[in-house]
Amino acid sequence: MKRDVVCIIPSRYESSRFPGKPLADLCGKPMIQHVYERVAKAKAVPYVAVATDDERIFTAVKKFGGNAIMTATTHRSGTDRIAEAVRTLNLPADAIIVNIQGDQPIFEPVQVDEVIHPLVDDSSIYMSTLIYKIVLAEEITHPHAVKVAFDNAGFALYFSRATIPYVRNKSLQADYYKHHGIYAYRNDFLDVFTKLPEGTLERLEALEQLRALEYGYKIKVVITPHDSVEVDNEQELERVRRILTERK
Repeated sequence: MKRDVVCIIPSRYESSRFPGKPLADLCGKPMIQHVYERVAKAKAVPYVAVATDDERIFTAVKKFGGNAIMTATTHRSGTDRIAEAVRTLNLPADAIIVNIQGDQPIFEPVQVDEVIHPLVDDSSIYMSTLIYKIVLAEEITHPHAVKVAFDNAGFALYFSRATIPYVRNKSLQADYYKHHGIYAYRNDFLDVFTKLPEGTLERLEALEQLRALEYGYKIKVVITPHDSVEVDNEQELERVRRILTERK
């Protein structure tokens, strides 16, 4: 397979907060199908597949005509699952791999183009991700909204479930940015990344992107104008259901 850009959607059935989430009904389709179909609309992606360790998800994807790749049940993160799937595709080292989380059924397809842009433009960049300026006050302190601080060149300094930056002087104001679970990697870096031991901060915050920062690898952040809803529970699924209904 000779492709410059592929998108892999990691998807697992088991979830402590929402078991069976990928197959949850969303306006007549399983949620994973919504994600897949939106990725397929991205201009830059000629190939998309779901990487899963569950036969139920594999079968559901095949049923709606999608590509699915079975992976091991032992992966510590979605990125590790993607790396196994990518190895089956025999891609060149400089191929760009896009990681879209399977719980973002209403992300904008143009966000795929946004996240790969730094890697297309600059061969020295090996990993990028999307961030969004927070507009809802409750997200500034909510641990499900992962905040990010970045330097003047647009590279991440830190990701945290806590509120960063902390504004000590209350006469000052800060802009806060949250992280979207949309990544792009060069294929050879993806292999390096997944072979790194789990980082201490990664384990404490339960954020796999901190593994890269802990071992000295840079992550380019791209500010997107598009927000996205990550479905972590039934309430968020119902919120997405209302949004999709209103768009019809």
